[in-house]
Amino acid sequence: MEKIIELKNLTKNFGDQQVLKGINLDIHQNEFLTLLGPSGCGKTTTLRIIAGFEEPSGGEVLFDGIDISAVPPYKREVNTVFQKYALFPHMNVFDNVAFGLHIRKVDKQIVETKVRRMLDLVGLSDYENRDVTLLSGGQQQRVAIARALVNEPKVLLLDEPLGALDAKLRKEMQFELKKIQKEIGITFVFVTHDQEEALTMSDTVVVMNEGTIQQIGSPIDIYNEPENRFVAGFIGESNIIDGIMNEDFLVTFDDVQFECVDNGFPRDEPVDVVLRPEDIDIVKPEEGKLQGVVRSVTFKGVHYEIVVETRHRKYRIHTTDFCAVDTPVGLTLTPDDIHVMWKTPY
Repeated sequence: MEKIIELKNLTKNFGDQQVLKGINLDIHQNEFLTLLGPSGCGKTTTLRIIAGFEEPSGGEVLFDGIDISAVPPYKREVNTVFQKYALFPHMNVFDNVAFGLHIRKVDKQIVETKVRRMLDLVGLSDYENRDVTLLSGGQQQRVAIARALVNEPKVLLLDEPLGALDAKLRKEMQFELKKIQKEIGITFVFVTHDQEEALTMSDTVVVMNEGTIQQIGSPIDIYNEPENRFVAGFIGESNIIDGIMNEDFLVTFDDVQFECVDNGFPRDEPVDVVLRPEDIDIVKPEEGKLQGVVRSVTFKGVHYEIVVETRHRKYRIHTTDFCAVDTPVGLTLTPDDIHVMWKTPY
């Protein structure tokens, strides 16, 4: 895919505070890219710089190879959907969606055609005369998306647009957004702190922390192959353990040596070992490489979350098999279940 946006050595200071510390990122055509990270990591500031609402302190923002750092928002080929949808309460659904076209003095017949097409796309074809203040949160969000898309931007920016919705509606809208993005075939840049949203919708996930990019990759790569302790801890749940990489494909932690699939580390290198809760199997004590006792069992709907305490630590495990508290158990791992990372400061 061709690059549509390039961020080069992007920095941003607010007074004495540096919130972006040299961001380098390529965003491609027709890509659903998510900026993911905790509050204050710089993801929304990055989005606002792309939109033109903030000026970078340093670096470049290239759009189709041209630096747009000094171009005002209304001249950029991007539109933004905010968490607070900013709909006009005195206008009905049709007029809200048509607002940008009216500002540009588009022919009335073309406005009719484009607005109806967008309302049909977001599933609101029968709502054009409705009062927007009487719509549900999900319906208001769809109006905001239709209003942004009707101007045919090359890139749609979405700043935590699902944050005001309840859990069930959020899940529904995750799939709807992905469906809309595929149907219209433009680039979406989505900001969220919700790991599930990022993994569900994205082609590419950009994990940020403290004004820097920690890792860029597909949802599968980010989840299964985190590059450091921060990413492993932020994406999903993890057991993160101090270990020693004895040699290629052999790692020791909790005084037990395990085969793994990782290599390229110096002999006896201190490392971080990541074990996902769903990758640890509970077996009979004599069958496990690690032994412990069940300390707690929590029913989570699709699985049990079981905490097993060994001589060295407590392991968090997700399994569909029930195991009673105080039961002695063993724990087993396959080489594919073990992910070894370089030591990091996090």
